[in-house]
Amino acid sequence: MNVRELDGKVVLVFGAGSSGAGMSNGEAAALAYAAAGAAVAAIDLNTAEADRVAKEINAAGGTGISITADVTSEADVARAVATAVQELGIPGVLHNNVGVPRMGSVLETDLDAWNASIGLNLTSAYLTCRHTIPHMLQAGRGVITNISSVASIRDTGYLYPAYSSAKAAVNQLTTSLALSYARQGIRANAILPGLIDTPLVSSKITDDPAALAARHEMSPTGRMGSPQDIANAAVFLASDKASYINGVCLPVDGGLAARCV
Repeated sequence: MNVRELDGKVVLVFGAGSSGAGMSNGEAAALAYAAAGAAVAAIDLNTAEADRVAKEINAAGGTGISITADVTSEADVARAVATAVQELGIPGVLHNNVGVPRMGSVLETDLDAWNASIGLNLTSAYLTCRHTIPHMLQAGRGVITNISSVASIRDTGYLYPAYSSAKAAVNQLTTSLALSYARQGIRANAILPGLIDTPLVSSKITDDPAALAARHEMSPTGRMGSPQDIANAAVFLASDKASYINGVCLPVDGGLAARCV
């Protein structure tokens, strides 16, 4: 694959930082887009994380800027998109990486917690699309990649109904976007990560070594995937090689979604 296949494109990565030690899906995507030639806006709630990723992009010879934004705030999202457009140009790719699982059954999740999970995992994608798509329509082109989850289409063994429900809605939002704007040159797809080894797993699901080992074993491959696996799929979907791929919810999961049990 040509590593400069995104030359001249501007990419907005919402959720580009990491929640702990190690590579996150958002960081891996931001770095991969930059390595493929794109100018990248690394957008995150954590200013230090957004700055770190942008600096890493620039240190590698790419073009990166950092923007601080809360994706649950429409004012923040609007400002972030406007800043990226002013500094880098019209976005050719919108990458929605924000997603945090909230553990607990329906009975253990009060309404405020439920609404917060929906806001973070679903409404954030609506907001970023709402403020980015007008620029894509102006340019007559664009790619939207929403990071969903295998939990949106099957039970993964973890109890997080608010998260899985929100991600299932992200899939349908993606379908709606894909069909609404296909004739205007905008494609929309979702990536459904399976069991991926990220800092979020330890901070939000489990940090028990035995449980993490069991998580590796849950995969048909016998190991969790890496953030680079998700990033590779994202770069492909953003490239002209995927110009006829639209409205797809793509599992990147080592075969997990294909397994019955």
